[in-house]
Amino acid sequence: MALRVLAVASECAPLLKTGGLADVVGALPGVLAAQGVAVTTLLPGYPAVMKALGATSALRRFDDLFGGPARLLRGSAAGLDLLVLDAPHLYDRPGSPYLAPHGGEWEDNGIRFAALGVAAALAATGAVGGLSFDAVHAHDWQAGLVPAYLRFAPGPRKPAMFTVHNLAFQGKFPLSLFHRLGLPAEALSVQGLEYYGTVGFLKAGLWYADRITTVSPTYAAEIGTPTLGMGLDGLLRGRGGHVSGILNGLDTVDFDPARDPRLVARFDATDPASRAANKAALQRRMGLAESRDTLLFGFVGRLAWQKGVDMLLGAVPTMLGEGAQLALLGTGEWGLEEGCRGAAAAHPGRIGAHVGFDEALARLVYAGADVILVPSRFEPCGLAQLAALRYGALPLVAHVGGLVDSVVDANEMALAEGIGTGFHFSPATQEMLAATILRVARLWRDQAMWRRLQANALRADVSWARSASRYAALFHEMVADAG
Repeated sequence: MALRVLAVASECAPLLKTGGLADVVGALPGVLAAQGVAVTTLLPGYPAVMKALGATSALRRFDDLFGGPARLLRGSAAGLDLLVLDAPHLYDRPGSPYLAPHGGEWEDNGIRFAALGVAAALAATGAVGGLSFDAVHAHDWQAGLVPAYLRFAPGPRKPAMFTVHNLAFQGKFPLSLFHRLGLPAEALSVQGLEYYGTVGFLKAGLWYADRITTVSPTYAAEIGTPTLGMGLDGLLRGRGGHVSGILNGLDTVDFDPARDPRLVARFDATDPASRAANKAALQRRMGLAESRDTLLFGFVGRLAWQKGVDMLLGAVPTMLGEGAQLALLGTGEWGLEEGCRGAAAAHPGRIGAHVGFDEALARLVYAGADVILVPSRFEPCGLAQLAALRYGALPLVAHVGGLVDSVVDANEMALAEGIGTGFHFSPATQEMLAATILRVARLWRDQAMWRRLQANALRADVSWARSASRYAALFHEMVADAG
């Protein structure tokens, strides 16, 4: 019989997505099913989620769940088995699931996601609609209270896995929130939710979970250090053998250059030459001079300090000095958005910038650029480098997190052995990024070698298959340990 797992998250692709968390939550149920793990996903009842639901049944009604009535619904959408917490006073709001229209986070985010934790614990322990689960999988700070509620729930204990997608986002709230959470007083301690004078949702997940995972092996090691531990490195070192890094995968059905309808020309590892039509289309779309022989760099992602976009802009003179072009796509911090617009205006035909998000254009960048830049200062896993490999663009990445685990640097040894798939630079500084751009430009002149590296990239396994088996093994371990 399949192992039954309740996944709990604040977003899930394709229903609602603000980042890579949604991609993981949306992909895991399908790939885990092949491993004998049946996943039901609990989500907040945001407008987009409620609209996507088909027929539903109400498993439980709440007269007053943190300030208003609510229902726990069972249904399905996009091929996913779902539980949805329909609480209009908490989730029926416009725009971002986390940010208010006037800017900043919703003031009641602590309550909004505590409610999700309460519903998860009730569902997991069989207190609603006869549901039964063997284990729970909570994602990021928004589900951080789930392991805490489970730890103090009556009856047989349900084991919980907690996955950290980005340790930088921790869900810290005033201590005054604690008395509303319904947890025993003992939970408000250093060995619990208390975190430097706040209630720490992420800390709660790390403390009470039976297993902790994060989204790449290297990031799992990095967050145990003072440099990238964000104040939680001591706790993580203390959890020791209960912390694992499992590299994210890519939905290789959705991300498939042989079938992607967004591309001008489809291609695969057996026919990479058809990429050229996408490069030409990208150059036209971004206002760049059309040239098959010009080295074209691309960037897709958040325009943020974490993503190293300031370093990228600082390295523009090096790219231009090598006769290269640059296509920029993303949205984020105002100063970096203006920097991208300014670079494009200063170098027409050489640099193109689209400030905003456009999925079709993103696919064209992956399929048309020769190199995808991922100069992140830290990166738990990253999606851009996986998409780049899948579409035959060589990733140029900082030597951090999941970027290290997914890209093989084309150094001298790798070139001799024919195993490179991209380029690393370290440390993550503008100077080292510029130096690596020069290394890439030199290699571009050897087109025979470039084609070999491109073939390696197109053949790289970026699927979920290997990672799904590791998740399945951890679920079985947890359940066995819980007795």
